[in-house]
Amino acid sequence: MSLFAPPGAVAPASVRPSSASSAKKRARFHTLTVEEVRPLTDDSVVVSFTVPAELADDYDHLPGQYVALRTTLEGSEVRRSYSLCRAPEHRTAEQIAEGMPTRLSVAVKRDEGGLFSTWAQTGLHAGFEIDVMSPQGTFTSGLDDLDHRHVVGIAAGSGITPLMALAHTALTRSETSRFTLLYTNRSTLDVMFLEDLADLKDRYPTRVTLHHVLSREQRTAPVLSGRIDEEKLRTILGMLIDPSDVDEWFLCGPLSLVDLCREVLADVGVPREHIRFELFTTGDEPVRAARPVEVRAGAKTIRIEVNLDGVSSTVESPVDAHESVLNAALRVRPDAPFACAGGVCGTCRARVVEGSVTMTENYALEPDEIERGYVLTCQSHPTSDRVVVDYDV
Repeated sequence: MSLFAPPGAVAPASVRPSSASSAKKRARFHTLTVEEVRPLTDDSVVVSFTVPAELADDYDHLPGQYVALRTTLEGSEVRRSYSLCRAPEHRTAEQIAEGMPTRLSVAVKRDEGGLFSTWAQTGLHAGFEIDVMSPQGTFTSGLDDLDHRHVVGIAAGSGITPLMALAHTALTRSETSRFTLLYTNRSTLDVMFLEDLADLKDRYPTRVTLHHVLSREQRTAPVLSGRIDEEKLRTILGMLIDPSDVDEWFLCGPLSLVDLCREVLADVGVPREHIRFELFTTGDEPVRAARPVEVRAGAKTIRIEVNLDGVSSTVESPVDAHESVLNAALRVRPDAPFACAGGVCGTCRARVVEGSVTMTENYALEPDEIERGYVLTCQSHPTSDRVVVDYDV
């Protein structure tokens, strides 16, 4: 079964969200039912969820956004974020009136020793109920007119996931847009969405270009064999993809590949504002969002106030604990939003209203957001005696 809608299906009017949905929606969990778990490769699956009509607005999304999944495994709560691989569905007025449900799909690739990803391959099945957070992320936000535009995606492994939704949306909403994909994997057997990509190429033969680079499998063209390093990437940009002919670049993969692509593209003259990126990992071990902190009598503390859903909560954080704002907030507001807790997804985004903090890592916020006072609370540590953060702004 293809991820793509049949020919003639109506695509969203624009990649930019409507005025009603463009404002950042507060991240909330709802329990959804797994509709299907479909194998992609030996170590990856597509998990699809049924979204009832009454929750359709909560899960209205842009191509390239992600959701966090929450469940309990081995007695502990586990959260993982995954990009949506299905393009947003368009429902007619009649379908809305009839209460037609919609569908969300994510791709999960097994990580070595990964608790959640292993369970998704072996224990998750149709009919299972799991908590799914409302879609978040700004990977493709603000992408307007695509007529006569050339969009290039560069992905590694499971980094293909958001680009599947982006490619479908870009190609269906404009008859003159073009999409080129540079996709690297170890071997053909590791290529996620192989059949879906072939279907995309068959449907738009003159507007879609696919370049598969395999690091452990010899291909006919030497430039498409081996790991993508700086030399190979520059060769590809010289032989296969002309940067001067590209309007927008979308990068998704591990930090090392994303950084390499950003540096080389900037060096060949591509403006930074036309290079967008998203990480599926920073290469670090998974981070625990909350760790136990004891507030001892007489210890020097920092006062942290949290505004969430119109309610203000206060917690004292011991100076010597060096805990994050999120860690402290979870002690009084267990519903504080977070997913990766590693500075990658941006789910824990909030605005500093009073006081000051310093961020350890930031892979999710744009410079203009930081200038306006937004921080990732999972990475923010107070540098003043009192800090007030607002999740509702």
